[in-house]
Amino acid sequence: MLRLFERRTPPGPVAHIDVAHAGEVYRVALKRVATSQRFTLRVRAASRDVLLTMPERSSLRAAREFAERNAAWIGARLARLPQPVAFAAAAVTPLRGVDHTIVHRPGERGVVWTETGPAGPIICVTGEKPFIARRVADFLKREARKDLEAAVARHSKRLGAAPRRIALRDTASRWGSCSSTGSLNFSWRLILAPPEILDYLAAHEVAHIVHMNHSPMFWKVTRRLFPDTERAEAWLRVNGADLHRFGAEGA
Repeated sequence: MLRLFERRTPPGPVAHIDVAHAGEVYRVALKRVATSQRFTLRVRAASRDVLLTMPERSSLRAAREFAERNAAWIGARLARLPQPVAFAAAAVTPLRGVDHTIVHRPGERGVVWTETGPAGPIICVTGEKPFIARRVADFLKREARKDLEAAVARHSKRLGAAPRRIALRDTASRWGSCSSTGSLNFSWRLILAPPEILDYLAAHEVAHIVHMNHSPMFWKVTRRLFPDTERAEAWLRVNGADLHRFGAEGA
């Protein structure tokens, strides 16, 4: 019988293992955690991958056997993830919480803009077809920066504490962060969510400028800036991961 704790693998940690099941091969990322007492598998919807958390002293062989025993579960969970949506002609992507259809207009002037078409809101993209994904992504990032800068400025004025800088990222694990120097980072994908969700994240990170923790005082400031904090948090728990399926790979 294989023991959970065996002699550790040689130096040079293995970042992942591949597990085969029913004709499919699943890549499982490995993460050793000193405080972990057991193996834990998690399918991450945002990054559409599998993470196996393992005790620091456990063996690679034990980790592989655990993953193989749960290969059917891995396959079922991955199959349940919503399909990714590329930024391509005729694709539908949310913008400020409203679905927009991407329409390619190669012969027109300009780059990217929005308008209302016969069937509803659309995002118009000019240029050659291979550049649609990048142009839409760049447009959404510009819109995200515009909205976030306005929201941060409004909340900062109320609080009397301005950030050092604002940066946009495409992170899978968090929607925003505040550094010890007061620099704010946000996921550009917040522009896909309803405006109040973006506004809440701006208030949340501005509150961190004065309280670098999640203490009762921090939440008091956050709720003063954005009273509907609980509703926004609930929306992110239910719908947040879905925002990561939109956009071409690497967008």
